[in-house]
Amino acid sequence: MALALDASVSTRHLSFVETGRSKPSPELVLALAEHLDVPLRERNTMLLAAGYAPRFTSHPLDNEEMQVIRSSLQRILDAHDPFPGLVLDKQWNIVMANRAAGRLLELLPAELQGEPVNLFRASLHPDGLARYTTNFAHWGTYLLRQLDQLAVRFGDDVLQALRTEIENYPNMTALTCNTPTAGGGDLVITCELDLFDQHLSLFTTLTSFGSPLDVTLDELLIELFFPADTPTEHVLQLMNA
Repeated sequence: MALALDASVSTRHLSFVETGRSKPSPELVLALAEHLDVPLRERNTMLLAAGYAPRFTSHPLDNEEMQVIRSSLQRILDAHDPFPGLVLDKQWNIVMANRAAGRLLELLPAELQGEPVNLFRASLHPDGLARYTTNFAHWGTYLLRQLDQLAVRFGDDVLQALRTEIENYPNMTALTCNTPTAGGGDLVITCELDLFDQHLSLFTTLTSFGSPLDVTLDELLIELFFPADTPTEHVLQLMNA
């Protein structure tokens, strides 16, 4: 009933659509998908299932049509230096990175640097950035929650397989048995790293496109890391000068 009201359609007609007694118009399919916050890729699938052509394009980021978008993303990453910045696809594979993020990725062993580098794997694998993470219980739990949410949102087999792989890491096996709670005075969950004989404390922001009409753009995320304290800010400025 709530969905019918939101989509301005009668509950009777929506029930008929749900049970297959009525065929929805493409406008109704899109209205329902909008109110259910369905990703664009799945909206195309819904349209196909209803007998209509897909409405949303899916251009690779390196296509000529994406040049303006790609340049804008690079401008954001470059402006964020000397702090790490990344562009991620829906599986959190790194598709773009600034110089500061590149320095962190260089710390990964060869087996984790194969294209594409997956941020979940790079951050949670015991031989990856996890070995530098001093608050791994908190940061690892946050990342695992993000992975679970993505797997549910997209219903993606690759994400499900990645979840299975990661939960079998020895450090993750111990982590999932003991879910930590954040301290009462914390404002955000930070990523605490001991790197280059320095301690770094970073928090992260995730930004998506506000009004995408392309599947690729709908699935992209910009992740920007910021220093959580003044010493970290100074260290990053010196490291990337």
